[in-house]
Amino acid sequence: MEDFFKLKDRKTDIRTEVTAGITTFFTMAYIIIVNPGILAESGMSKDGVFVATVIATVVCTLIMALVANVPYAIAPGMGLNAFFTYTVCYGLGFHWKEALAMVFICGIINIIITVSKIRKYIIKAIPKNLQLAIGGSIGLFIAYIGIKNAGFLTYTSNPGSWFAFGAPGAAIDPATHTVVSDASIIPALADFDNIGAIIALVGLVIIVVLMLRKVKGAMLIGIVAATVIALLTGFVKMPDNLFENKIDAIGNVAFAFFGSPGIGSIFSNPEKILPVILIIFAFSLTDTFDTIGTLIGTGRKSGIFDAKDEKALATGAGFKSKMDKALFADSIATSIGALAGTSNTTTYIESAAGIAVGGRTGLSSVVTAILFILCLPFAALFGVVPQQATAPALIVVGVLMAESFAGIKWGDVEEAIPAFMTVLFMAFSYNISYGIAAGFIFYCITKIVKKKAKDVHPILYVSTILFILNFVVLALVFHRAEK
Repeated sequence: MEDFFKLKDRKTDIRTEVTAGITTFFTMAYIIIVNPGILAESGMSKDGVFVATVIATVVCTLIMALVANVPYAIAPGMGLNAFFTYTVCYGLGFHWKEALAMVFICGIINIIITVSKIRKYIIKAIPKNLQLAIGGSIGLFIAYIGIKNAGFLTYTSNPGSWFAFGAPGAAIDPATHTVVSDASIIPALADFDNIGAIIALVGLVIIVVLMLRKVKGAMLIGIVAATVIALLTGFVKMPDNLFENKIDAIGNVAFAFFGSPGIGSIFSNPEKILPVILIIFAFSLTDTFDTIGTLIGTGRKSGIFDAKDEKALATGAGFKSKMDKALFADSIATSIGALAGTSNTTTYIESAAGIAVGGRTGLSSVVTAILFILCLPFAALFGVVPQQATAPALIVVGVLMAESFAGIKWGDVEEAIPAFMTVLFMAFSYNISYGIAAGFIFYCITKIVKKKAKDVHPILYVSTILFILNFVVLALVFHRAEK
């Protein structure tokens, strides 16, 4: 184990990696509950998606661990699963098997652009100040996720300023359907009259105190302590039945897109060919840049991708660097997820929690994968850990990642504008790719206005044009979906 994962070379040990793997697991375990709930609204078997989510996460995370030897976990991505259900299936009327077929094709495209080194060239083309901005922005984004999950915020929306997604022909009930509001929605600090928010606050204080005292495993201790408090206060309860076998349900969703409806029907209707192409494009662009942002934002600061690895990435042939291997592992994950029966799988930003406590090798990812395997028969037990218990860890990760901002020349408006736009849009649009898009767009504008257009790498121009095209596509898709 020592030799395979090169623990000494990465200045880590088994205990640290195990702690990191457990921490990552608890911060992202919510996906096994949330993903089936969202995809089931498209008509998929909820139990089938549950098993598919676990299997896709385990298989893809192990590939990341054993091929790339880096501490990242892979699972179905939030946001992409909502796009799958509410836009592709509800809005545009595609069968869920057809949507899965589009996800599979997206995965094939990801493999092609990774093997052909396009992803690699994009990373090399991103200027240093934007890389620093992406790193700090991801920290702020993670902290924002933590604040929301903790229940520290409430949102108020004006009457008539929202609409709800629901199954075609079904009565829309905002209490049970996803609601989308316009810009009139206003965030505010919660009143802390909710036991969940109080539990999260106590957990946050515990983690901060332990970290200040330099106690190892502070985040994991905080998560466990908050969970115990949640149990003692009755906020969550131990399940009556710890064991429930749902494995057979995967037969309802695995390999389901082969045939018609599915991959055999998505191009059969001439009127739907353009929407299919646009959907696959949107899936692929978001998937690609989400991963690039996560790897840059967490890997560079932590030293997972060091100077030696960056040199191998820049000059090496084949898959010599850890980042090359990580990109390849991520690229095949989406197709594996579609085969299992779930929406796009991607490298999880919550992996930053494990990295923050010292995870540096694939061993931590192996631990995360093992814990997900245990979720198959004991999902109810792991479901006891509320998101209010894991939220404080995400908030603290944001603090640790904010260091990247120090390297940006904020006094130089030429650097500050694209960097700040990256920060602003990544956090508040709740999307890594959109933050990168904003940074790219304003970087190009800045350089062109300053008559330094030649300083911009051609790949950045191409990527910027694709992002703009993507926003146009999304506007058209959502306009059609709302109709």
